[in-house]
Amino acid sequence: MTSSPAAAQHLRDLALLRRVRDRIDREYAQPLDVEALARGAHMSAGHLSRQFRLAYGESPYGYLMTRRIERAMTLLRRGDLSVTEVCFEVGCASLGTFSTRFTELVGMPPSAYRRHAADATAGIAPCVAKRVTKPIRNREAPATAPHVS
Repeated sequence: MTSSPAAAQHLRDLALLRRVRDRIDREYAQPLDVEALARGAHMSAGHLSRQFRLAYGESPYGYLMTRRIERAMTLLRRGDLSVTEVCFEVGCASLGTFSTRFTELVGMPPSAYRRHAADATAGIAPCVAKRVTKPIRNREAPATAPHVS
């Protein structure tokens, strides 16, 4: 029994998208953009964006920013870096964009998160703290209910 050429191509595309996602997971702190990711997958930027959204429910840029915010949350919980240092450490070039995206995903600005997160996760194993404070994906966090309590 042989599969159709379209099904085989779909599986190849999914494998390429998985590699793009894995690259984002590994290199989130590097200066990545959709064009560079698309070149690495031998796709156009538009095609990559459409296919990535179909496969994972968000754009490659949205996924990259979520990864950066997740790492930023960990660094802010540690408390030894300023918000600006965390911004640059996770690969963001603009403090304004970082703060805006952080607030959208987490429900509070990074400075407020830094103040509250250390107390909220005190005594919790870091692996558990990471899980319970994970940003909300594909929708904005409610501004009145912080994700960390």
